[in-house]
Amino acid sequence: MRQTTLFDGERGAKGAGAESVLLYALGEFQARGLVLAGRDLPFDRLRGAFRRAADSFGVGELGDEEAAAALAALGAQVRRVPTFFAKHPFRVVVPPPLAERARSFFLEMKKTD
Repeated sequence: MRQTTLFDGERGAKGAGAESVLLYALGEFQARGLVLAGRDLPFDRLRGAFRRAADSFGVGELGDEEAAAALAALGAQVRRVPTFFAKHPFRVVVPPPLAERARSFFLEMKKTD
């Protein structure tokens, strides 16, 4: 039996899918006072937010490939970099509308907690 992932339809305690976890992570990143929109960010800078979001939803952390695919599906520009260049071989540019959507999602989630 293989291990399930967020994409398999099995959800965490709060019903989180990859989209919700990543929106929460991107919103939380901004809530910490860090600029997200329009910046070319290495995955390393976002991994902490991804981990905290997964913990908040009670689900397993997304792998690099899964997170990159889900971010691209949300509308972020994701590009692969050589593995000798970075431990997590992706860079991400989050457009302003997605950054705002993530910020709003995070604030709504914090209200309901």
